[in-house]
Amino acid sequence: MNDIDLKTRYLGLELPHPVMASASPLTGSVEGICRLADAGAAAVVMASIHEEQIVAAELAELALREADGGAHPEANTGYFPAALSDRSVLDERLETLHRAAQRCGIPVIASLNGVSPAGWTGFARQLEQAGAAAIELNVFRIPANLSEDGAQVDRECVDTLRAVKACVRIPVSVKLAPYHSSTGHFALQLMEAGADGLALFNRFYEPGIDLATLEPQLDFDLSTPADTRLGLAWISLLHGHMGGASLAATSGVWSGEDVVRYLLAGADAVMSTSALLRYGPGHVGALVQGLRDWMARHGDDSVAALRGRLAASHRDGDPGAFLRANYRNILALAKRHVWPVASNPGSSPAP
Repeated sequence: MNDIDLKTRYLGLELPHPVMASASPLTGSVEGICRLADAGAAAVVMASIHEEQIVAAELAELALREADGGAHPEANTGYFPAALSDRSVLDERLETLHRAAQRCGIPVIASLNGVSPAGWTGFARQLEQAGAAAIELNVFRIPANLSEDGAQVDRECVDTLRAVKACVRIPVSVKLAPYHSSTGHFALQLMEAGADGLALFNRFYEPGIDLATLEPQLDFDLSTPADTRLGLAWISLLHGHMGGASLAATSGVWSGEDVVRYLLAGADAVMSTSALLRYGPGHVGALVQGLRDWMARHGDDSVAALRGRLAASHRDGDPGAFLRANYRNILALAKRHVWPVASNPGSSPAP
């Protein structure tokens, strides 16, 4: 089948296929973004701008300037060559976005990770001016205040979205955490507040404990295909209920079959990070070809026809009961499985 139509729409953007590169070290430079574009990525989410990093860099530079007080003419010729630059960290990130958007030939979506109302809106305006095709709000917030209830956490996120939507004209999506008390209701709140799309899910990185130093152990672990399960469940539940808002899947995409699974659940676009870090930008082509091959084998001629075919929202009866039945079936399967006994059951598994 040579006339397979892989086209899709995400955040109102027309894409030649649904495979995108999500925010990662690969998308932090013009060269990296262009390599992904050359490899065939339909769109790229640029590495996140974190408000704290920008503010910290600006405060450090201000402190150096005030300490110098203009008393050292050498400052203009190398006294503080790195710190006292006319270009801030934010300027450099905006320049990267601007140049990438001009050169790469595909949509570049800015990822914004803020902490303050002024930060969310101020940076969003500058990202739009720099040429972002859309903005993805990367909301990483641990509700560590034990007196704060779930409704308050949700309301703050919704208010942030409304504020950003009010100050930019480009599409705005929200990258969700999987830990809200009612994920589906929260998703609908975001849609009603104007979200043009949702990305499911933000993968949090929590430190372990280094027993040698008794300090936080900072590890970066790549995803696995098993990480698709939670996203599949919620995309399957939300498909058909989002009005005109898009759904993107972001976790565990290593093969063309993973792309197919997310599309069958109802995703409009599928983003990969870990597999591209492991195998390089060229793996985009393998993901797209894997999708095309699967569709050819199964007689599917378009992504549009594939999308949402197995969504829980399309099933008769209660989707929640359907998911609970599968939960019970998996437990029953585990009971019948013969589990090998570890040679040293008292030790932790090898890394």
